[in-house]
Amino acid sequence: MNNTVTWPAKHDVFGVRVSATSYDEVVAKVIEAARAGQGGLVDFMDVNGLMCATGNADHNRVYNGFDILAPDGQPVRWALNYFNRTDLKERVYGPETTLRVCKAAADAGVAIYLFGGLPDVLETFKAKLLEMYPKLRIAGAESPPFRPLTAEEDAAVVERINSSGAGIMLLGLGAPKQETFAFNHRHSIKPVQLCVGAAFDLHAGRHKMAPAWMQRNGLEWIFRLCQEPGRLWKRYLVRNMRYLALFAREALVRRRPRKAMSYQLPVASYQ
Repeated sequence: MNNTVTWPAKHDVFGVRVSATSYDEVVAKVIEAARAGQGGLVDFMDVNGLMCATGNADHNRVYNGFDILAPDGQPVRWALNYFNRTDLKERVYGPETTLRVCKAAADAGVAIYLFGGLPDVLETFKAKLLEMYPKLRIAGAESPPFRPLTAEEDAAVVERINSSGAGIMLLGLGAPKQETFAFNHRHSIKPVQLCVGAAFDLHAGRHKMAPAWMQRNGLEWIFRLCQEPGRLWKRYLVRNMRYLALFAREALVRRRPRKAMSYQLPVASYQ
């Protein structure tokens, strides 16, 4: 494998290395890696994923193993800018990047592979992409079972993907399942793997997308909570509050003058 692509710079956000990047850069790097046959791991970090990575050592290792960990959520972008002065003007939203990558792949003649989603969602998503980008080559599309694959099934999946001729693979398995799958197959799956989460459901019309003004102001979680209160209330209550607590603590630690300290601060583990 020729490691020719230089991935975007990363910066620490609560112990997670998040990429300071843009839509254009992510798309360009994905196409470049696909053409070079280099492979790679790309993910889109929202608050939920960030809290998973700060609260679990195994998840932290997985997320930090990605080549691009783009700031999908506005609060992640805000933290990246505040603590690292990256001055990013906009987030890099996974569902939007999905469409941009597919357009660029169609223009570049790079085939894609779809992996994830319910069977009906997958078919609708596939049809939608071909309607939007008639030149797009979809080398394969499959909805895996909602259980761990056997060793034989896993080997067969890898063979199908690698023999398909795809240069890019879109995973819609949900976090952190899709990230774990991509990380565990980083040496065996040849295409660039993009963990795009809800993009399958959103572009297939199964779920609605929040209005643009809510997305710009970091209020997308309220829109999603109203859609699925029974499933999401605990996630947002606990993890949003934890994000705010981590932000406040990090801001306090960084602002505290070192000369005023009479002791050395312990390294935060966020466990």
